[in-house]
Amino acid sequence: MNQQQQGVAQREHEGHSSQWTGFTSLELERRTHVDTACAAYHLGRKPQTLRVWASSETGPLRPVRVNGRLAWPVAEIRRVLRA
Repeated sequence: MNQQQQGVAQREHEGHSSQWTGFTSLELERRTHVDTACAAYHLGRKPQTLRVWASSETGPLRPVRVNGRLAWPVAEIRRVLRA
């Protein structure tokens, strides 16, 4: 068994999904804002949907712009998911 297979087996043993997403769990997220791809993953939407929300200002949460990029507030993502 190679290292990758061992890691998958360990995560399955611990009750985690066998597919690694690369995103930190929202409960463990320490950043105040996340990028569009991460926000979309947690909200179960495609990144382009969030970009439409940002440009049309019609979505359930508003991003801030940092150097021309969208940054989505983690607290607001948690609020939307609780509602």
